[in-house]
Amino acid sequence: MNYPVLKGAGYVLVHTPDMIMHNGTTQTTEKIVNPNSEYLKEMPNHLRSFEDVVAYAPNQAYIGSMTPDELSKVEMPWWTADKKVEGADRFGKLGEIMPQDEFLGMMSASDVFDLVLLEGSFAEAAKAKLAAHPVIGYMADQVNAGVEIAEIETQVNEFHAEGLYNDGTLVGCVKRAHDVDINLNSHTMLENLAVKASGALSLANLIAKNNIDPLSIDYVIECSEEACGDMNQRGGGNFAKSLAEMCGCNNATGSDLRGFCAAPTHALISASALVKSGVYSNVVIVAGGATAKLGMNGKDHVKKEMPVLEDCLGGFAALVSENDGVSPVLRTDLVGRHTVGTGSSPQAVIGALVKAPLAKGGLKITDVDKYSVEMQNPDITKPAGAGDVPEANYKMIGALAVMGKELERSQIGEFVENHGMPGWAPTQGHIPSGAPYLGFVREDLTTGDRNRAMIVGKGSLFLGRMTNLFDGCSIVIERNSGVVEEGGASKEEVRKMIAESMKEFAAHLLAE
Repeated sequence: MNYPVLKGAGYVLVHTPDMIMHNGTTQTTEKIVNPNSEYLKEMPNHLRSFEDVVAYAPNQAYIGSMTPDELSKVEMPWWTADKKVEGADRFGKLGEIMPQDEFLGMMSASDVFDLVLLEGSFAEAAKAKLAAHPVIGYMADQVNAGVEIAEIETQVNEFHAEGLYNDGTLVGCVKRAHDVDINLNSHTMLENLAVKASGALSLANLIAKNNIDPLSIDYVIECSEEACGDMNQRGGGNFAKSLAEMCGCNNATGSDLRGFCAAPTHALISASALVKSGVYSNVVIVAGGATAKLGMNGKDHVKKEMPVLEDCLGGFAALVSENDGVSPVLRTDLVGRHTVGTGSSPQAVIGALVKAPLAKGGLKITDVDKYSVEMQNPDITKPAGAGDVPEANYKMIGALAVMGKELERSQIGEFVENHGMPGWAPTQGHIPSGAPYLGFVREDLTTGDRNRAMIVGKGSLFLGRMTNLFDGCSIVIERNSGVVEEGGASKEEVRKMIAESMKEFAAHLLAE
């Protein structure tokens, strides 16, 4: 059977220290309920410099300059001064870390409705930096012309615009897109433009780092946690086509997929199914970052005299293509799913997402070399009382293996060490959920010595107040056998059959 393959991935982090205070929900809520709090006064003293963010080991792992195995050898906590990575670069094998001033320029370049205003000198400086960028230099011409600071101040003070700040100084704003539509207010437009800009940066890095022809991309699935639309269709979309437009994917169409933190794995499975069916040859999944989650655990970090570590937006993109005989295959027949009837107990969830799909393929839990679960950085979560999230997941998987008599209870620690990885992703919700390993798994399953991995995504659907259900899905990725099967309908034949079916359906409707 010919399976689709993972052709490449790209990752970005955007250092946005000023957005922590002005756009992170922990801070903006605190301003409302306790505007004179000691936390708000103290928080600015706990912000990291861009240099510190680049030298932070988990961030270097996120952009591919350090492997998970190498990170595991660095003693925690990773945020202390003695753990800085010597000679760290903002550009990595898999992506990059972008400073805030460039990103504000990216937001302006992402704006097609004249909503982003930047002060003249700041706009020119940001445009010049983008023009010199090795990946997205071509986007610099899209930066809006600068305006006087007085115009920005008027928009912020009188017309409800959201301010854009750099080094604590107002340098721009995002205007509302409608006078009364709450879905097009300035707050929402800033969130959506941040998603678009960071998503486009991720897609551009995927294309550049993997030598992909943007015109070869057929379909884009955007899987972040924001939703764009207006009062008549709040989540109508479409981030996907807007990112494709920015990155020159002129032959692509696309749509948005939402599923809270599980969305990237849902998107990976959907992309695999589209390629496996022959509908599309090259499908990209991509997600930008969430400004709301900046500084989410900031109170605990400040209380413990730490830097506020949730100071970066995250983004990623990955390409799923037809079997090339080399790239790791996505086993569309070994998919785990949390169904409506699964339940929410840890045992039930891990059973459905891990044990069930493996059993279908005659595999044991120990047959998977690496599991990519909720890869949240424990440097962030442990001080906030949430523990080491990846480690907890691996222990549950190991416990399930013990129940299945694949392991002795005394071997759970060894299982965690051998089949798990340290968390290195920012707590951006959807970003840590399975997706961070996609960039490494391609090398691990080609030139590396591993043969099988599982991507596991989980989501909290109850956050939307429509259901109390939990969510999750998973897919197995394997080393390519090198055999590409012939036979069956070609993609042209499949497309012709689809077109003919649509014509027949249309004729049937007209006949009625």
